[in-house]
Amino acid sequence: MAFELPQLDYSHDALEPHIDARTMEIHHGKHHAGYTAKLNAALEGTDKENKSIKELMLTMDMSNGALRNNGGGYFNHCLFWKVMSPNGGGNPSGSLAEAIDRDFGSFEAFKTAFSNAAATQFGSGWAWLCVHDGGKLEVCSSANQDNPLMPGIGCGGTPILGLDVWEHAYYLNYQNRRPDYIGAFFNVINWDEVQSGFDANK
Repeated sequence: MAFELPQLDYSHDALEPHIDARTMEIHHGKHHAGYTAKLNAALEGTDKENKSIKELMLTMDMSNGALRNNGGGYFNHCLFWKVMSPNGGGNPSGSLAEAIDRDFGSFEAFKTAFSNAAATQFGSGWAWLCVHDGGKLEVCSSANQDNPLMPGIGCGGTPILGLDVWEHAYYLNYQNRRPDYIGAFFNVINWDEVQSGFDANK
């Protein structure tokens, strides 16, 4: 069962001015496509060929660099495209908003924690909002294409919001201004999708 590059739910220019069309074209069409092809190559002929992407993350052999890097790259980007929308931004509502207030004190406190995780991740990596069994929320970051589903990465739980802070995600538009890119991300977050992830995994 080969993995396929998912189609975007919006056009490449739909997230402008926050994320530019050229970055989206390269990021989705080159980087994510590359992770997809290399993941399939790493799985070919192994006993892991028929596992779901989530099963692969949870049972990852962290010494298998090809599977770890490309499987992580595939999973992480699949989530990334989904949690953004041209109609995004604003604040979450309902049970997710209540959980954010409970676990962080306020939406603004969550925003600060998430932004700090993204800004202080040294080099390439991701910032995450994860939900644990029982509904507790936690923010963390991970290096390269690792994610909290993988053994020993930390944070734990299931990622329901992720921000890519690899330079290829923002450098054409923001150059070295990662904090500006992080701030812009909050204008495109698809909170309905994050709520769905929260409901499915709490």
